[in-house]
This record gives sequence, C-alpha cells and structure tokens, in this order.
Amino acid sequence: MGRVAGKLALVTGAAQGLGAAHSALLAREGARVLLTDINGEGAAAQAEAINAEMGAGTAFSMQHDVTSEADWNAAIAMAADKLGGLSVLVNNAGVGVRGDIETCTLEEWHRGFAINVDSVFLGCQKALPLLKDNQPGSIINISSIAGLIASHTMPGYNASKAAVWMLTKSVALYCAKRGWDIRCNSVHPTFVDTPILDGISKNAGIEKDIVMGKLARQIPLGRVGEPNEIANGVLYLASDESRFMTGAELKLDGGISAM
Repeated sequence: MGRVAGKLALVTGAAQGLGAAHSALLAREGARVLLTDINGEGAAAQAEAINAEMGAGTAFSMQHDVTSEADWNAAIAMAADKLGGLSVLVNNAGVGVRGDIETCTLEEWHRGFAINVDSVFLGCQKALPLLKDNQPGSIINISSIAGLIASHTMPGYNASKAAVWMLTKSVALYCAKRGWDIRCNSVHPTFVDTPILDGISKNAGIEKDIVMGKLARQIPLGRVGEPNEIANGVLYLASDESRFMTGAELKLDGGISAM
C-alpha cells in the first residue's frame, strides 16, 4: 500500500471502464485524484465511490470535454485548487473510429483524432506548469496495441493511437532535455473487458460471451484483459518505481505483439 502516497493525479475518461479503474487504484495506493469525463455525472459517481471507500477529499470530479482548450484550462485550474497541484496526468479518454479506408468518413476521422490525439496534446501542454512545480512528475498516455500493430479494418483508430505513441516520445524527450524530472510513457492495451465491449456486442447483435470468445482467440494468453490489469501498469508508471522510464511503451497485450 502507499505506492503513490502524496501524488496528485488527474485522470480523463474516468466515468467508467479503464479510467474508473485507474482512478480507484491510484486512490487506494495513496494518491488524491481528480476524475474528469464528458459524462460529468458518471465521473461524480466514481469520485463519490472512492471517497466512500477512502475518505472525503480523496477524489474530486468535473465534466470535461477533452477536445476543448477551455475545458482543459478549467481542469488544470481545478487540479490546482482542489488537489493543490498535479504530479500525475493520465490521458485516458478515447474513442473507436469506425470504418475501413473506403467507408470511414472524414467527419469520423476528425472526431477520432480530436478525442484520441488532440486531447493528449492539450493535456500534456496544459499540465506541464503544474507538473514542473510538483516533480517528480509522470504523464501516462493510454494508447493501444492498435497504435503499434495495424488492422485493415480500422485506419482511423490505428493512426490516432500511433500518433499518441509518437507524441509521448516527443514530450518525454522535451522534458528530459530541459532537465525536468517529468517522464512521459504510453500504455498499449489489447482488448479489455470494459463497457466498450458491451457496445460492440450490442451493435453487432451478438451475445457478449461470443464476442469475448472471438477476441480471446486472437490473444496468445487466451483471454481478454481485465481493467485492473491495465490499471496496475498505470500505477507503476505513476509511482516513483518507474523513475528511470521515459519515452517508452508499456505493452499490456496478452502477447499479441510477440507474434
């Protein structure tokens, strides 16, 4: 316990799924956390659950459109006000991008890049002043194994998650060149049992168990990941245990990238 004691963390996309898991685990390990999401009520519910478990003042929440510069300014201001600063940023918010190269619309392409990439750019840029004041700091950008391995069915998602991977390296080098104790790493999960899979099942008209089985057969370990298995990686990167790790990619993919 206490692996991130005293850390001050902001987690985007925290109303459910991976973001909720990251936030809860960081709080259990000693961090104070600001949960943000376009779904403000969902983020508030997750923060309330954390406070009920860990004590009042552990978690705060706000509605946050991660594609909005104004909303990012407000989120950073709230982190300064409620947390007293910021030492960990988890850029978790993201969406799928529908369509192959012939069917993906320009509108969907732009939406995917706005949520998956612009949000990470804005988060890193806006958080740096607070991170500089609370070193050692850690930026954790949630990419995907799809940012490293392509599929013929998802050019928009592949490209946007690859952009997060390379942006992460640039930010890491920028901070290192300036002598700041601020590291920046990306996390690359494969399929994880989150509400996103519920949506895939519903849209395809297929039982979730069948969807899970099909996905599991693509993974060498033979199963879909659990949110806490990804959150454990985020915890490591948020903690001082990863103090010598920057500009790197943490693959949590059940072995897919080894094939």
